[in-house]
Amino acid sequence: MGSSIMTKGAIDCDIHPSVPNIEALLPYFSDHWRDTISQRGVHDLQTIAYPKNAPLTARPDWRPKLGMPAADANTISTQALDTFQTSIAICNCLYGVQLLMSEDLAAAFASAVNDWMVAELLNKDPRLRASIVIPTQNSEMAVAEIERVASDPRFVSILMLVMDEKPLGRRSYWPIYAAAQRHNMPICVHAGSAYKHPVTSVGWPSYYAEDYASQAPAFHNMVSSFICEGVFSEYPDLKVVLAESGFSWLPAHLWRLTKFWRGLRAEIPWVDRTPTEIARDHIRLTLQPVDAPPTSEQLERLMDHMGSDEMIIFSTDYPHWQFDGVDVIPEGISRDLARKIMVDNPKNTYPRLQ
Repeated sequence: MGSSIMTKGAIDCDIHPSVPNIEALLPYFSDHWRDTISQRGVHDLQTIAYPKNAPLTARPDWRPKLGMPAADANTISTQALDTFQTSIAICNCLYGVQLLMSEDLAAAFASAVNDWMVAELLNKDPRLRASIVIPTQNSEMAVAEIERVASDPRFVSILMLVMDEKPLGRRSYWPIYAAAQRHNMPICVHAGSAYKHPVTSVGWPSYYAEDYASQAPAFHNMVSSFICEGVFSEYPDLKVVLAESGFSWLPAHLWRLTKFWRGLRAEIPWVDRTPTEIARDHIRLTLQPVDAPPTSEQLERLMDHMGSDEMIIFSTDYPHWQFDGVDVIPEGISRDLARKIMVDNPKNTYPRLQ
């Protein structure tokens, strides 16, 4: 589906810069870690996010003949910002830090990636913002990294993956959410896996297509985890952005979760109102990839089922291949709603953009 609605001035809440190679990160490590990486032959983690034989990871016109897509500020500015005439774009760097088994090495990589983004992206285009990459293997180290870089207002959220080692609502992650609320940052939960467990509930799939499709039920699980574990009761100002999750699944999932909450609410007394109400206050979803029904009438009906015009925030998902051209806004979204999605909702989701 295409749309004639222009995106000039929009706030893009999900773009994906690539670290060109591991050599680009070396200046941002201490001498100890630089020597360790060289001696141990630690391989580049960025290629995990951009498999060469998976075209969906980058549109052909955005993929260079050599190297990684979206690997420098000039390319990002030309392809992602100028093309869509966006005013601000938030960089969610999917480098694979969460895959590492060593907590110390993960913390070192997270710091290096964040410092690389400052030097190579944020300092080179004033329209760019970023999510803090954290080592979720250790919450204390994750909080230390948040505290280290949070003084830079260009970091506007905290990045986690939807499939980590544990459901994200578990209390071991709560120090991260306390830090997020303290620094006025939402948590951005992005599609992706730490590959510590199978990406499906019945074991490992055979193909990337299965892996990608399995992200949706993982988001179902995370919404339930955040709500049922009581994260939003403990942190009432926290918002969680579900990035690259789609959004058409949410009304049905919330209906089912609310139905069973009514019968089992004695088990989780801190959930003192319906999961649907809680989600509308705390959960936000990025626009792309659009998993909308084929007609504008059906999309309008789906938006009614959402029960809120504040939950969807604009994104292009650059450089992933989810649509062609510049028609990022699907048909069936009114101009007034498009304005909310592109500007008002992002500003209300990310306090540091105010």
